[in-house]
Amino acid sequence: MENHNSVLGIREYALAQGASACAVDIEETANQPDHLTNSGPSIKVKHRAVQMRNTSKLQKEESKGDAYNLFAFPSECNFSGVRFDLDLVNLIKENAETTLEGSPFSKSKRWMVLIDAAKGCATLPPDLSEYPADFVAVSFYKLFGYPTGLGALLVRNDSAKLLKKTYFSGGTVAASIADIDFVKRRERVEESFEDGSASFLSIAAIRHGFKLLKSLTPSAIWMHTTSLSIYVKKKLQALRHGNGTGVCILYGSENLKLSSHKSGPTVTFNLKRPDGSWFGYLEVEKLASLSGIQLRTGCFCNPGACAKYLDLSHSDLLSNVEAGHVCWDENDVINGKPTGAVRVSFGYMSTFEEAKKFVDFIISSFVSPPKKIGNGNVVSGRFSQLPSEELESKESFPSHYLKSITIYPIKSCAGFYVMRWPLCRTGLLHDREWMVQGLTGDILTQKKVPDMSLIRTFIDLEEGLLSVESSRCKDKLHIKIKSGSHANILENLNEETRINSWFTNAIGRQCKLLRYSSSTSNHCLNRNKSPGFCRDLESNINFANEAQFLLISEESVSDLNRRLEAKDEDYKRAHEKLNPYRFRPNLVVSGGEPYAEDKWRTIKIGDNHFTSLGGCNRCQMINISNEAGLVKKSNEPLTTLASYRRVKGKILFGTLLRYEIDEKTQCWIGVGDEVNPDIE
Repeated sequence: MENHNSVLGIREYALAQGASACAVDIEETANQPDHLTNSGPSIKVKHRAVQMRNTSKLQKEESKGDAYNLFAFPSECNFSGVRFDLDLVNLIKENAETTLEGSPFSKSKRWMVLIDAAKGCATLPPDLSEYPADFVAVSFYKLFGYPTGLGALLVRNDSAKLLKKTYFSGGTVAASIADIDFVKRRERVEESFEDGSASFLSIAAIRHGFKLLKSLTPSAIWMHTTSLSIYVKKKLQALRHGNGTGVCILYGSENLKLSSHKSGPTVTFNLKRPDGSWFGYLEVEKLASLSGIQLRTGCFCNPGACAKYLDLSHSDLLSNVEAGHVCWDENDVINGKPTGAVRVSFGYMSTFEEAKKFVDFIISSFVSPPKKIGNGNVVSGRFSQLPSEELESKESFPSHYLKSITIYPIKSCAGFYVMRWPLCRTGLLHDREWMVQGLTGDILTQKKVPDMSLIRTFIDLEEGLLSVESSRCKDKLHIKIKSGSHANILENLNEETRINSWFTNAIGRQCKLLRYSSSTSNHCLNRNKSPGFCRDLESNINFANEAQFLLISEESVSDLNRRLEAKDEDYKRAHEKLNPYRFRPNLVVSGGEPYAEDKWRTIKIGDNHFTSLGGCNRCQMINISNEAGLVKKSNEPLTTLASYRRVKGKILFGTLLRYEIDEKTQCWIGVGDEVNPDIE
């Protein structure tokens, strides 16, 4: 049940040929610590339903016990780290009838055993003189951390004779003739199975990996990694929220008092909120990445162990698939149950400092402290206001007004400020009406090309021109917003080539500029764009990610700056204060309390009405800054925002708005307009 998908896939050969397959549960009863015995633990094998696709002569051989059978199991579960007793090798090969009692395979006599030691070899490699398995799979990536995609299959000589291979390629045949059915295969097993050129450049690195393992010794690596994993497990198991509820559910580590040889250097877990609901594993992964911590999440290609430890029934798994959940997607909690877990693995290079940093990260990011009461007000917990002498009573805050308006004509490029601007059904006129597309059809943004922030834009409404400039280009680029009806195909093609050439030079890679096609203007700078690439004509947003407008409160940014300064003096010295434009808002409002915008339901700005669509989910793009023409990346401010502005995996800052358009009149919005929110 706890095999990796790489092992489960072997059953496809068996089922396709009419043979049967069956998953089993391995149960071990450990001896008591003070019980002296050499008999070892008791092993029970419980079988699940037999899988079968069609009938064939193979099943007749099975019933007689003449067919060869394969028993495959991992030396260490890659999901939980639980180690399986290698005595299974001898029990299956020598006493299958008793070991598999009650299963349809108990009468089978010819048993071969495969050990998947890809994970287990890193700390406790199996002794094949004591446990004579027929096949052992090894991963050099798991042993040394490099190179990926390279491993080995160890095969006993007497078992190798039974292997039959259909396909051949270069290097695996002694002779072949193209126009008649003739092939002479190479005789040695490794010669016939290693198709094509061996990965000799990667193989050269293996020598250095084995040299390192030999100098450290497997036993020392095992003791080192085990001590780290037990330290982390105990720390996580002891964590409690302020209301007394547990924080962490460990998998495969129910009893840490058992001998440590029962588990590898792996810590697998999920985290709970104070109300008992689950933190999604993707939330943990994203925040860990911000803190420089790399870990794995999901089911780790081990569906059996995942279902076992997460208590997912067949109906749960099938309904999750029907709901659209597949491996590698972002559905980490469905119907109140996690669909995967978080896994931390330790190797010979891991240190205690790293383990402690991880525990500290879990405490600071996911453990809710007790609520403190001061002057009758709650002053801690998520979405709380930072205690500060600078924050005065509510009555001292002025009313809200519109501080600035920013238009971003080209998605992910710099915007420009205006005092007044017309509104349309897509928001601010010409806002994010253009975007840059790479050669493969992907949308280029600052996440992929940070230097896009250095491209400056401006629109002259009277002249009908979009002007674009970059320090990488000698001349400004001017684009006509409205092309004349007299323009012919050749003129359009030349214009398109000129524009795309300018952006290719500005960005440093081949690209082209696309314009959103609206119901009032079908013109698009790229006439041959892929069908369906531009948004639907009835859409009310151009190339914006989520909404027509992003509103940022000046007071909320000030509160964030206070938190950054209080958190890190080094950050304060190295960085200027954040300004609201770091978050690429269309509208900046001033006045009121920090985060008051969280509760706004509808807003009236001047004579225009807007509806709040909720908070804006922030990503690492806000960690990119443009200082004196240089693009810099850091972990802030997203890391600090994650510590107090996180709601169900989303880091919210700013408010998304939809414009309630008045079709009868041409509406404008202006700096200084009064902002009147309707609070929930």
